Amino acid sequence: MSSVTKRKTRAAAAALTSGVLLLTACSSGGGGGEGDVGKDDAKRQQVEYDFGDSKASTGPAKAVKGARKGGELTVYQRDSFAHLDPAQMYVSDEGSMSTLIHRRLTSYKRDDSGHYTVVGDLAENSGKPSDGGKTWTYKLKKGVKWEDGSPITSKDLRHTFERQFADFISEGPIFIQQWLAGTNGTDYRKLLKGGPYEGKHLPDDILETPDDRTIVFHFKKPVPDLPYALGMAGYSIVQEKGDTKQKYDKKPVTSGPYKIASFKSGKSMRLVRNPEWDPETDPVRHQYVDAFNIKFGVSFEDSTKRLVSDSQENQTAFSFTNQVDASNMQNVRNDPEVKKRSVSGYQPYVGKVAFNMDRLKDKKVREAIAYALPSQSLISAFGGAGGGEPAGNYISPTVAGHKPTDPYGKIKNPQGDVKKAKKLLKEAGKTGMKLTFAYQNAPEWQQFVVAAADNLEKAGFNVQKKDVIADTWYDQIGKVDNDYDMYHASWGADWPSASTVLPPTLDGRQVQDGSPNYSHYDNPEVNKEIDRISQMTDRDKAADEWMKLSDKILKEDLPEIPLMYYKQIQLHGSKVGGVVLNDVISAIDPTQVYVKK
Repeated sequence: MSSVTKRKTRAAAAALTSGVLLLTACSSGGGGGEGDVGKDDAKRQQVEYDFGDSKASTGPAKAVKGARKGGELTVYQRDSFAHLDPAQMYVSDEGSMSTLIHRRLTSYKRDDSGHYTVVGDLAENSGKPSDGGKTWTYKLKKGVKWEDGSPITSKDLRHTFERQFADFISEGPIFIQQWLAGTNGTDYRKLLKGGPYEGKHLPDDILETPDDRTIVFHFKKPVPDLPYALGMAGYSIVQEKGDTKQKYDKKPVTSGPYKIASFKSGKSMRLVRNPEWDPETDPVRHQYVDAFNIKFGVSFEDSTKRLVSDSQENQTAFSFTNQVDASNMQNVRNDPEVKKRSVSGYQPYVGKVAFNMDRLKDKKVREAIAYALPSQSLISAFGGAGGGEPAGNYISPTVAGHKPTDPYGKIKNPQGDVKKAKKLLKEAGKTGMKLTFAYQNAPEWQQFVVAAADNLEKAGFNVQKKDVIADTWYDQIGKVDNDYDMYHASWGADWPSASTVLPPTLDGRQVQDGSPNYSHYDNPEVNKEIDRISQMTDRDKAADEWMKLSDKILKEDLPEIPLMYYKQIQLHGSKVGGVVLNDVISAIDPTQVYVKK
């Protein structure tokens, strides 16, 4: 099991207990506009993604209506940024900040209707595949520069990807490293031990830079998702001559519309305009604001209260990732004046309960549990409709190919179907069966488990609740040899494809300590299907096939039951304009905001 999966799991844990969001590249196909928090019941759009050509990738970005230049904005953040080196970034607060200071080969462009296109950021387009999708070619735009005025070249690109094999790079994504090495897990480091720091490079038949503006990736198998992956903050570019290895994490060389004026870890950060950034090369970002003043150590509850008040400096304030806390959710939703200063939308996470398949081997027993569990109780624990909605399947609305299927009635009967559960348990001959239900010792999960246990006991189970401290939660349920029959878990896609959902969580070859396959599910036929779909180069067909496989697993094997699609509400001050929820970073888009007069 790769270390990235553990990090991803822990990030998801944090996201669902304390508000930190995993950095993902995903979209609901809609996104929130100013004041649309009341649109929870709006018809969900079909999620679609285009790979943009040169025209779609040409700057400047479309002007934001009513925007003006000037002024400064305050940003409230609970957590300080642990990393400024893009290769170490894998959580959303850092990802939001990254959009302002770092650029990468691709990015996501949102149109007025909320449709996203993967476009060339530093590259002229989203990429040109050949050799059946095993080779991808990217060409840099002319005129792209670092903050020191020097040109960005293919040498920087090569260095960016080669340094990710160094041992000190341990916190960011590893998809591309694994694809280049043709391996899983941490074995990819053997491809270039230590990275490029001793003069060694990847051979041209793996990574090629034929001229100053071109880079060519050569993979052993088709990699249809490369443009998505390259849009992650973790694959932003790093300057070769300015690379100070571990020290780069505190003082990187920037390429975006803003640069770092100061950074005091745990206290504050100030971003100011980067005069070397050329809007003509950037199809996504703007540079309206003079500076962003980021304040750390502001809790979700505190930032909510400040932004609700809309007093003095709060009028020109917002947050990258602090969302409305659960205790204030209903007040925010019910106050028309506050609603006007809010945006809402989906997070990429699906909350579910995993069944330990080594212990719960009878499918009828698993079905009885699935029907009994009340998805509404979980939603209520996270603040109601603003915090989530019932989930019918494993694929989030933020992922391409999502369809609103509901085989176990979690949407139709959000309170649970105790009568049906009781009947199934009786048919299985297991009435009175002891059921060890582990849960995270956090307020939301404590509230949910009480309601869930009540339904399960009414259905005929003898429920034994086992609380586990939050800090070690995913370590405990990640042990293959654990003593629990069932436990909650959550997962979010890294980009808008189920290729980042089903393989890590339901591929039987991933069953080992630390793996997010918490149910220990292993179906050889499913494993083969995962391999087949992973190499499909037609994205639309692949999305349909992932959805079909997801529902097949859910209906036929039921290793885990989905309960909730996570949502969020974010607030901003009355003098902050251009506010839109960017579902790619699961946050307000800082590249679009401006200060109103």
